Amino acid sequence: VVVGSPDQATTQRFFTEGLGFKISDEIAGIAAFLRCTTDHHNVLVQDAPVPFVHHTSWQVDDVDEIGRAATTMLNGDPSRHVWGLGRHYLGSNFFWYLRDPSGTFAEYYADLDIIEDDAAWNPEAIGDMRALYAWGPPVPDEFIVPTDLEALAR
Repeated sequence: VVVGSPDQATTQRFFTEGLGFKISDEIAGIAAFLRCTTDHHNVLVQDAPVPFVHHTSWQVDDVDEIGRAATTMLNGDPSRHVWGLGRHYLGSNFFWYLRDPSGTFAEYYADLDIIEDDAAWNPEAIGDMRALYAWGPPVPDEFIVPTDLEALAR
């Protein structure tokens, strides 16, 4: 789950100091990938003007299943497409983002990094677009600033 917080640093501390999550990587000054399992991340906390759920993520078996699932959703409603197919740099997973029935982003993903040895992992703080993707189509503006953010703020 990716959540937006008007106080990203405090929310991150809640997860790390309060709940024992570990930092896997960061988008410098904006967000932190946090884990409570061996998965690269279970939660991402990002800076936002209001608290909100940016997206949920749904693990599938492989990149082919991402394509099949996304195609099935798009055949039913092509306007669900948001961003993908691509591969994230941080976490290394394949992704495809679509809108769920409520309009919130939902991500199908596969092949996420696994961190089995905390001592061997060196978290990165990336400050450029590599933080979002290694390859794939350009990041859509609405992924960075969701179109409903202003309505949420009201």
